[in-house]
Amino acid sequence: MTTNSFMTHLECSKCGVIHDADHLQQLCKECAAPLLVRYDLQAAASNLKKEDLLRRPANLWRYKELLPVRDEQNIVSFGEGMTPIFTAPRAGEKAGVPHLYIKDEGILPTGTFKARGAAVGVSKAKELGVQALAMPTNGNAGGAWALYSARAGIEAYIVMPQDAPTITRNETAISGAHLYLVNGVISDAGKIVGKAVPERGWFDASTLKEPYRIEGKKTMGYEIAEQFDWEVPDVILYPTGGGVGLIAIYKALKELQAMGWIGEKMPRLVSVQASGCAPIVKAWQEGKQESEFWKDSATVAFGVNVPKALGDFLVLEAVYNTDGCAIAIDDADTLRAQQILAELDGAFICPEGAALYAAVEQLKAQGWLSGEEKVLLLNTGAGLKYPNTVQVNPPLLQPGDELPHN
Repeated sequence: MTTNSFMTHLECSKCGVIHDADHLQQLCKECAAPLLVRYDLQAAASNLKKEDLLRRPANLWRYKELLPVRDEQNIVSFGEGMTPIFTAPRAGEKAGVPHLYIKDEGILPTGTFKARGAAVGVSKAKELGVQALAMPTNGNAGGAWALYSARAGIEAYIVMPQDAPTITRNETAISGAHLYLVNGVISDAGKIVGKAVPERGWFDASTLKEPYRIEGKKTMGYEIAEQFDWEVPDVILYPTGGGVGLIAIYKALKELQAMGWIGEKMPRLVSVQASGCAPIVKAWQEGKQESEFWKDSATVAFGVNVPKALGDFLVLEAVYNTDGCAIAIDDADTLRAQQILAELDGAFICPEGAALYAAVEQLKAQGWLSGEEKVLLLNTGAGLKYPNTVQVNPPLLQPGDELPHN
């Protein structure tokens, strides 16, 4: 059964050259920049109404006409999407931002937002006849793509740093994927994959080296608009490693504007990185359009440890075009923020997501945020996937002991 997708073509994000969306593509054949999926948004607006969504399942495939899969038989899904948005009133008051919201991607299959990109990316790979794919990862993307590939019957080769969290290594391995560890960072893993792909004839599923991962992640932007009743928040903060999530949300909001589903207001987008790996922040501070490689990167927020993002210019474009900003957070502040959110509002989120709250504190103190604005944090994963970020030493009781009075 057809999805009635309004996809028309792929367009180079730099030089604008058009590519066929229904044949296997990687980077632009002219300039080697990432390709972006384009749609006939006027036709989509004429044929699809907001009200139609109300009758559809609460998952990302409710937006199927604005996704790249043509045939529903090729959809590979665990029911991902439509994650909740909830308030964080006590933490918000503490930071001076009472209208603070969190969108919790940690409840998705595989425990992170990476499930969105894997769902659409693997589905389209299946539709285009991919038999084997390969990718470098800091952990969570590898776990997600490995499990979705297993469901699709696609062979997966995953390379990640040897310091990647044990949980993500385990979920990758148990899927039957070919898992390899490298004594280095994700850029080192990327070089290994980049060499193997042309030699073995595999599909390169590296970040932004295929056009469809971003389409899965853009559904976060669609959901945000729908969940806020088509009135977007004032500010959206996003943890930035490869940057696909922030690029995708910006793409989604621009598409919704073109369809007339939201107004001219665009949220100010904030790119949040770690002080130990902040190439995009440095580029933004210097007014540049691209970042430089960040040497000796290290951070407890492992998912954002990306020394040089292929789509850095797209992240910076989204930040500049929305009057947003980029900010780097120390690991100590990230871990403190993780505890504050859990203690005050019961939100046990990943360190990458927790860094956003520390960013809110600093931006409010600087006067960049006002206390009247609606501010949304995108928690990209479950805190449970990062057990080593929490250290506990509770008192040991003996049988028959009484609980002390605290």
